[in-house]
Amino acid sequence: MIENLKVTDLIPHRPPFLWVDSMLEFSSESLVTEKFIPKNLDLFQGHYPDHPILPGVILCEALFQTGALLIALLLKDSQDSVSGVPVLTRIEGVKFKRPVGPGETIQMKVNLKETLGGAWFLKGTLRVRGKVAVQVNFACTLADMQ
Repeated sequence: MIENLKVTDLIPHRPPFLWVDSMLEFSSESLVTEKFIPKNLDLFQGHYPDHPILPGVILCEALFQTGALLIALLLKDSQDSVSGVPVLTRIEGVKFKRPVGPGETIQMKVNLKETLGGAWFLKGTLRVRGKVAVQVNFACTLADMQ
């Protein structure tokens, strides 16, 4: 199913603030995505310029965008007529374990923990070089962006 969809078909984010390149694996409980971090990103000029690292808030955003994609895919598969755009409503327990630098590829996995009313509770894990770099629990709801 995800082979025929582009990230931009599902969420409103666009470059330069789109932090997901592709969707790799999808199930009713999780989504795995990937993003290549270009060496020439402007932000590397100012964020530890002698030893550039991608800001943690951007790594979290990549996970949040993966969560929004998971919700959009689940809603697309659903028979419900629910509409709206997933927006972040809660961040809990974020842990930064290792840095991500220019020229690296990050892989994000978001798992759906539960839904309660109109809230989606998710857990995200971001890996670089096969090792955990960030973990975070977060929640989203649907917003009408009209």
